[in-house]
Amino acid sequence: MSETFTSSSRSRSVSISLLRLTPTCRTRSVVAEMGRRILNDALRSIVNAERRQKATVELKPISTVMSSFLKIMKDRGYIKDFQVYDPHRVGRITVQLQGRVNDCRALTYRQDIKARDIEEYKIRTLPTRQWGYIVITTPDGVLDHEEALRRNVGGQVLGYFH
Repeated sequence: MSETFTSSSRSRSVSISLLRLTPTCRTRSVVAEMGRRILNDALRSIVNAERRQKATVELKPISTVMSSFLKIMKDRGYIKDFQVYDPHRVGRITVQLQGRVNDCRALTYRQDIKARDIEEYKIRTLPTRQWGYIVITTPDGVLDHEEALRRNVGGQVLGYFH
């Protein structure tokens, strides 16, 4: 549905057509993009601290997806440990680094992936077949690509680390 308004300014008339957009569609995509940017900023902070050979790094603001991503990194041996402080407010996460992270990124765009396409995506994205993980959000939760293949589930790619 569109409405047309005419506005005259100094003997010029301009016709403006307004389209009705549902606010929920725009809001969901903006919120998802904002969360991915927060995750990407945090992961880039980890990489920069690793390159400067720091022992710890502090991440602000935080999210539950970020905690899940860090849990996968910890389980796979890429970071030593992380502590979440005050998760119900703005909060912060302190990460103890191990020196194993070469690169770590979050995708700021939406990338859907099927279970049968995970192996091909891994070969395209990661530098070698020997190390590195792709993190995927699935209906079963946030998983790395190996666990997603075991469970035969697809989802959206959050990011990767190696």
